[in-house]
Amino acid sequence: MLLPLLTLLLSFSGTVLGQLEDSKFEDDVDLADFGLDIAPRRVPRQVKTIITKETKPHIQELSIKTTIISRYAFTAVYCSLLNRHPAASEGVFQFQIPANAYISNFTMIIGGRVYQSEVKPKEKRVKQERGKSGTKEPGDASPEPEVEVFRMAAKIPGRNRAVFLLTYEELLQRRLGRYEHVTSLRPMQLVSRLSLDVTIVDHSPITDLEVLPLRNGKSNAAANTATAPKAPNIPAKPELPITTVIKNEKNVCKITFSPNIIQQAKITTSGILGDFVIRYDVQRDMGIGDIQVLNGHFVHYFAPKDLPAVPKNVVFVIDTSASMLGTKIRQTKDALFTILRDLRPGDNFNFVSFSNKIKVWQPNRLVPVTPLNIRDAKKFIYMLTPTGGTNIDGAIQTGSSLLRDYLLGPDSSPNSVSLIIFLTDGRPTVGEIQSVAILGNTRSAVQEKFCIFTIGIGNDVDYRLLERMALENCGMMRRINEEADASAMLKGFYNEIGTPLLSDIRINYTENSVQYVTQNLFTNYFNGSEIVVAGKLTNESAESLHVQVTASNNDKSIILETDVPLRHRQIDTEKNVKLATAAMATGVRGLGTDVTQKLGVALGSVAEDFVERVWGFLSIKEGLRSRLRSQTSKDREGHTQQATNLSMTYHFLTPLTSMVVEKPEVLTDGSMAPAPTITPGAGEATSPANELPGDTDDREQQTPGRNLNSQALSQSNTIGKVVRRPTKKSITFSKTSADGDPHFVVEFPLSKLTVCFNINGEPGHILGLVSDHKYSGVTVNGKLIGAPAPPGSHKQQRTYFSTITIVVDKPQRAYIEVTPKKVILDGRDRIVLPCHSTVSVESGALSVAIVGNSNVTVTVGGNISFVILLHRYKNPAPYQRDHLGFYIGNNKGLSHNCHGLLGQFLYEEVGLAELPAQGDTKPSLVLKVKNRSVPVVQKSRRIYSGTQSVDCWFARNNAAKLIDGEYKDYLMSHMFDTGDWPHGTNQV
Repeated sequence: MLLPLLTLLLSFSGTVLGQLEDSKFEDDVDLADFGLDIAPRRVPRQVKTIITKETKPHIQELSIKTTIISRYAFTAVYCSLLNRHPAASEGVFQFQIPANAYISNFTMIIGGRVYQSEVKPKEKRVKQERGKSGTKEPGDASPEPEVEVFRMAAKIPGRNRAVFLLTYEELLQRRLGRYEHVTSLRPMQLVSRLSLDVTIVDHSPITDLEVLPLRNGKSNAAANTATAPKAPNIPAKPELPITTVIKNEKNVCKITFSPNIIQQAKITTSGILGDFVIRYDVQRDMGIGDIQVLNGHFVHYFAPKDLPAVPKNVVFVIDTSASMLGTKIRQTKDALFTILRDLRPGDNFNFVSFSNKIKVWQPNRLVPVTPLNIRDAKKFIYMLTPTGGTNIDGAIQTGSSLLRDYLLGPDSSPNSVSLIIFLTDGRPTVGEIQSVAILGNTRSAVQEKFCIFTIGIGNDVDYRLLERMALENCGMMRRINEEADASAMLKGFYNEIGTPLLSDIRINYTENSVQYVTQNLFTNYFNGSEIVVAGKLTNESAESLHVQVTASNNDKSIILETDVPLRHRQIDTEKNVKLATAAMATGVRGLGTDVTQKLGVALGSVAEDFVERVWGFLSIKEGLRSRLRSQTSKDREGHTQQATNLSMTYHFLTPLTSMVVEKPEVLTDGSMAPAPTITPGAGEATSPANELPGDTDDREQQTPGRNLNSQALSQSNTIGKVVRRPTKKSITFSKTSADGDPHFVVEFPLSKLTVCFNINGEPGHILGLVSDHKYSGVTVNGKLIGAPAPPGSHKQQRTYFSTITIVVDKPQRAYIEVTPKKVILDGRDRIVLPCHSTVSVESGALSVAIVGNSNVTVTVGGNISFVILLHRYKNPAPYQRDHLGFYIGNNKGLSHNCHGLLGQFLYEEVGLAELPAQGDTKPSLVLKVKNRSVPVVQKSRRIYSGTQSVDCWFARNNAAKLIDGEYKDYLMSHMFDTGDWPHGTNQV
């Protein structure tokens, strides 16, 4: 996720190293060693005893910083562990994250060395460091549905510190009219400096903000969730956690929580404080919803209000097998009694109970909600007695038959919502027990006429079966933990789906104006929820986007439509991002360190792309659901590959990827194993590869000891690479390039000819420039952005390259991504370099040299090089965009089978021929290339940022006949696509 993370970490590590020099490591206990800023006489004796007798490394600082921009939450967790003993000791960093979130980065700094995580495609299912449910497959029978545990253990050298940085992202879901953000505060010990800082920024005013008391225990959580909708009616406000401060200013809200160690001990001495829960909503206007636009992507939030409820037809299918005996059946009955009271006039319902035998309360029909029917239903529920096995297939078939027959009868309303609510605590043991057969039977019985919502209770449930059953039949699944309050969670789940407001919702956008749109067809919309759609704009310079929403409500058809002013929405969204980054740049009240401020800077940097990341997040979730629903291995593989590619693009740890991090090597004497010796070039000084803007290199003013530590840090961050500042000198490279609008130039040295052509692409398109994946392992792709044409131009818009990605698959996979602002090198390490700096980095076969604000040279294996020019504007005109120019420097390492818009010409010979005059026309020239004749005219092109002019033969019509195939053949699905040229070779 966080592109400037290594920059941030280097800044952290410098702070850590400085602290190491200043700290005392005496055998006698000094509370200052633990980072306590409280006078010792004021620390209670019990607290002193707890922290001084602790044998494992002590958590000096735990800082958690979250920013929520328009419901999308970025969280960074900073944890500092101190090993005050002379011997090496194992430090454990453990943190619970919401199950719906994706980890986007993990980094350790131990002994002054940075260990950066890497996300890779998962080759096989292996046990991960992320706890029992860490990298679970969707639908695994995990006993921990609400959270996942990230856990990393590493040896910390004697008398040393370790820093752990974890980041994760999450799209908050609206349930029961509120968004809920949960932060787990369970460090498992008292923490010297503990702080939580949450910033909420939204396009709409923030309403109904509520911070709950610290929530500990699953039953507590369930009860709170179930009662959420009634909270506003409770006159007494819940007591805020101690030290909590709330600052709410319309569209920006900031919540801080920073108890000192004494205040923590008053809550608990175990370090398990609980969940810090924030709930809120936003003000909504009637109409199409909230649409936000940023950098060529859009996200659409749709949550209509003040609509009448749609009547529903519901069949409750309840497990009464022997395993339900006791608490489970008692809590289930209690929930069903409450649900019966919440049924509305106009609803129709029935009950099915199942074990070995299947019982139907009202055979062959659904009954309306009347006082008499409610009374009789309560009697049926009261008499339910657990016994026997579990016939899941028979129960689903019976419930489906009841609903299907009712929908075909005369009493059925055509616009009502029909659903089955299915509850079980076990696996199928009677009748059909094979999951595949049960799912097939269910699809045949449902016939896409209604939805199935499934609920599993406890640990002995086939959650994969329940999740697939729900997903294949337009429903959703909910897990209830064995120890949870099942009654409260059942009530809460019913409250979520008990009030349908719309059915058959379709959200459409202007044809050919958007692409890669996430799910835009929805069976139902329930009160208190929200529909979220995201996608890419095909033309960023378009003035407006037409949006139409169609749906049904009772016996009415609803059509909402409007034209969204894209530029205006882009400006509004950019304002929100600026508000968020400004709020995040401030530190936490009462914290004696700048750590949280730096966390805010890092979060602010990634927030600039939050709309695109919402699209990526949703697309991955959708891909995983489609994968789970797949009926054939081919479909499954397609969805798997798509979701994996997106996970890699956004550096997300998902069920299809694994996160790998090198662990430090600690010697038997407790010291760190020495880092490889790296000798800087003659006359060049080592320096951190990443510096925060405005940082200065003050190592000459440091004490000798501090200077040695800084040098060690520089070396440890450059294992396998050399970091130096290249001198600014003139560079030479070929004319073969794609620069400007984009103008392509191809130099043919053997033929002593230069050819040029234009590609009139669309904003958002990704073009394959060099494709040699099978041979040298190199692929180069470029992404286009749009800009309005300057005054007097014959074009309606212009396009430029905003991003260039170089993917290398040999000897191992790595990539370099270049934008006008930053360079990402993901090889042995993941490094982010700002384009305003002058620096050189080598990692394995890859090297990057940046001349600040000028150009980037990428070298692969010593015999392939590319030069990327940086075109940036200080005060851009409306038609100017920061962009890149791509030049091929050295192509000796590329194979003769290389392809792509530029790569296909590297080893070709061409010639000019004159066509005789016909009639009154003058003789014309054609270019002979690959046995084709291409009409050309002579032109002049300026290259190298306008410093040189080149005469070339220009091929018109989007390079028709000059390039193999057509323009569309060079469109790539994503920036890391290494797909082969359709024809396989240069010949057609």
